[in-house]
Amino acid sequence: MPGASSDPPTLARVELAAVRANFAEARRRAGGRAVIAVVKADAYGHGAAPVARALVEAGCRQLAVASLEEACALREAGVAQPLLVLGGVGADPELALEYGLTPVLHHRGQLEELARAARARGARARVHVEVDSGMHRMGVPPEQGAELLAATAAEPALELEGAFTHLARGDEPELAPTLEQLRVFREVLAAARAHGAVPAQVHCAHSAGLLAGKPLFEALPEANAVRPGLMLYGVRPAPHLEASLRPVMTLRTRVVQLRSVQPGRAVGYAALWQAPRATRVATLAIGYADGVPLATSNRGQVLIGGRRHPIVGRVSMDYVTVDVGDARVGLGDEAVLFGRGAGGELPVEEAAEAAGTLAYELLVRVGGRVPRVYS
Repeated sequence: MPGASSDPPTLARVELAAVRANFAEARRRAGGRAVIAVVKADAYGHGAAPVARALVEAGCRQLAVASLEEACALREAGVAQPLLVLGGVGADPELALEYGLTPVLHHRGQLEELARAARARGARARVHVEVDSGMHRMGVPPEQGAELLAATAAEPALELEGAFTHLARGDEPELAPTLEQLRVFREVLAAARAHGAVPAQVHCAHSAGLLAGKPLFEALPEANAVRPGLMLYGVRPAPHLEASLRPVMTLRTRVVQLRSVQPGRAVGYAALWQAPRATRVATLAIGYADGVPLATSNRGQVLIGGRRHPIVGRVSMDYVTVDVGDARVGLGDEAVLFGRGAGGELPVEEAAEAAGTLAYELLVRVGGRVPRVYS
């Protein structure tokens, strides 16, 4: 039977060799700087534990996540490398100490809470301090940054391991706003240094910053680490940022129904699409419960047998319908929503553009009921 397989009809194939190759590219571009690999949000939907292990095998010595819960899950999965917790200590500084994590401090209250917990355990916690140089989301305001860095360095229960800032517009061709952020950050670092606070690590470059390269490193010569995320999964943060990256995830399903549709007949909920001609419509075993955005209705494409076919009608919870015309498509054939399939590729960046969203979102929204298969 065409397309017959023992695999489930819908799955996400994750190529760990591609993760390792992309990490090698990040390390090459880092030019000797430490690479802190970001595996938050379940490694951008790819599976945090398998991806973290692949990165460690590739030589990664530091990882970053968003929350204590994500970090603890990696520890319990056997990941022993230093884990930077970008979201900070949360409501449980004890947990950070118990699992040997490196939380980020965003304000004086977190410093005091973590130091108090560390003193009670007779421990010393490594921390990084985030300086808000223009993102206006997380981190200590620049006018308070030197004070927080100095207070952290002076606290015997804490070790000031790092300081960083996050770039709000690093994926834009015009770098002036990013260079201004780095100027602000450097001023904070200089003021902190005058008070004896010298973090061992300084970093600012996420994937876009790392791919932008030389102008950013020249603007922040203190930087001795980088913090890539998206590029590790084979995705460029913006079209103008060139890189030799390998796609990691392929989201695929199978054709479970084929039917002939006459001109003027509607397909799917709300009759959002009517056949303009006699055609064939393939039903795929995937829907918005699996991560296909509703916004791809009548806009997106899928790859079947190396050819692209338009999504027609409204994406439903469990199914997507596709106009395949007179193409050689049969029951059980593989359909790729993004990634690589037989005879072709549908980049996640293009799938995201059709949905009016970012590749980040498509990756992390792949649903929990979609098995990840690793190779």
